[in-house]
Amino acid sequence: MPAMTNILVKDDAVTEFTLQPVTDTPNPLWRGVVPNVPISGQIQMSFMSQKLKAGYKLTVKLEVPVMETLGASGTSAGYVAPPKVAYVTTGIFSMFIDSRSTIADRANALKMMVGILQGASSVTATGTNNQAHGAGHWAAQTTPASSFFNTLSIPN
Repeated sequence: MPAMTNILVKDDAVTEFTLQPVTDTPNPLWRGVVPNVPISGQIQMSFMSQKLKAGYKLTVKLEVPVMETLGASGTSAGYVAPPKVAYVTTGIFSMFIDSRSTIADRANALKMMVGILQGASSVTATGTNNQAHGAGHWAAQTTPASSFFNTLSIPN
């Protein structure tokens, strides 16, 4: 297993977030370090491995909290509430692997799944969505995976 190091991710506003290693026990966990944002409001990413009867379930989980926003002045009495998480959007990717699978088998399935999530279609096998595109580009896509996650439309 590679050593845990910082991971850089960008959001739609092209803000770069640094996720720093927090712990590797019992599961590797990274957390954002945005100043003046409470721990509950920081982005978190974790990795989990679960032994199954015939193999493993491998899961990566990304949690993106959205903070409540209040006017700068607060109430008429001048009270400003402490920051609070409004809701969390969570992304989870799981892969079920047979104990007989090879690195090449798993890498091949991962590559194909990433292509599907990036908008693979009848025109391109690798998809057109990538980290160079903002969320507006991703939201406008009509490929099955993009539509499924963005507009909750089940392909038919």
